[in-house]
Parts: sequence; C-alpha cells; structure tokens
Amino acid sequence: MKKLLFSLLVCLSAQLCQAADTRFTVVTVDPARQDLRLFLNDETGQPFKGFGRLQDWLRERQQRLVFAVNAGMYHPGFAPVGLHVENGKELAPLNLADGKGNFFLKPNGVFFLTKTGPQVLESTAYAAQAAQVRLATQSGPMLVIDGRIHSRFEADSRSRHVRNGVGVLDGKAIFVISNVPVTLHEFATYFRDTLHCKNALYLDGSISSLFSTELGRADFGPPLGPILGVVEPATP
Repeated sequence: MKKLLFSLLVCLSAQLCQAADTRFTVVTVDPARQDLRLFLNDETGQPFKGFGRLQDWLRERQQRLVFAVNAGMYHPGFAPVGLHVENGKELAPLNLADGKGNFFLKPNGVFFLTKTGPQVLESTAYAAQAAQVRLATQSGPMLVIDGRIHSRFEADSRSRHVRNGVGVLDGKAIFVISNVPVTLHEFATYFRDTLHCKNALYLDGSISSLFSTELGRADFGPPLGPILGVVEPATP
C-alpha cells in the first residue's frame, strides 16, 4: 500500500506539473504515510557522500531507498553549515551568523518534520518548534516567505543554475529540481504560483541531485552532504 501510494504521489505530481512546465521535476512526499529520513554519516562517522553508498548501507539493513535529494549545505569535510537534526537528535546547531554565499542570503530557513507534519520556516522562527522536531536541515536562502518571493531575488538576473528546493503544501513536502538552469526568481515563482507553496526553501544549486525509483532517475555527480530520503522495507 505504501509503495502504491508513493507511486501515485510521484506520478501525479511529476506528470501534472511537468505538463505545465517541463523545466522542473516535482516529487511529493507524505510523511504521514512515508518514512522520510535525513542522512549524513554512517554509524562509524563516515559520510555517505551520495545515493549509491546510502543504498548499499540501507540494503545491509533490509531496507531500500525509493527517493532522495541533497539536503542542507555543507563545509569541506561534509559537516553541515547549519542545523542538522536526525531522529530527534541535534548533530549540528542552528546557524544565525552572517556571511557570504547563498546560505547567508537572509532570510535563510529550516525544513523540518514534527509529528504534525513538515514545515518550512525562517531560521529565526525555528527555535519555538525545536523541542518537537524529528528531523531538520537548514539552508538558504528562503525562496518564498509567507507567499512573498525573497526580496533580494531579481527578475532579470543572469545567474542560472540547476537548482533544487523544498516547499510544503497540505501537510506534504514538495521537492523540486530544475531540469535546466534557472534563476532564483524563476525557481521561487514556480513554487509560489504553480505549486502554491506559501513557504519554500532553497537547498542547493551546484550539487542538485535526485534519486527516484519510480521516475527511474539516479543522479550521481559531485559528493553530497546531508541527504533527505524516503525509505521502505526491502522486499524479499
């Protein structure tokens, strides 16, 4: 039943959205019915660095990866730049510092999951939710904030990259990766106007990667840091 539901969610979201705009691939995850997890290191402290090694690690535990994307940004050595919470345990703290680069293009934000469902919030608003969090990854910038596109994005920007991000709608996490280079303004506009996400978070651009068994897609490129993935029990 879970596998069938995931198949329907992927197919419906991907086909309907791509019919309107082939620049993007969309996958909808329902954490109430699917096992969404955040990964970084194995039990020995070694980073997974990509979907292939994570698949092998899960297979040894009679589980399988059915969907995954790169999550928050990371330092050399694969340590998260910002907040990282796995299984309710904070492994890296919230980062409210100023700096250079997309992560520090304020407001940045946090994608997190509680027993009531997924949320995307500005980083400064996260603390009030921290006690209830099962998983969380911090990144930046926010793409859409309460229905508004980030004020620093320029409609005529020439900075185009393959990008991925996450929004929330009706208790579900909406993951999007662009199939072609797009601007941040175009990406945010798609989340707001086509997907109707009131809040959405940029995950990355230079390493954007997607794995989906239902879509028959497995992007194997540069090493990854944090990874968000949906896991199922392995079938005999």
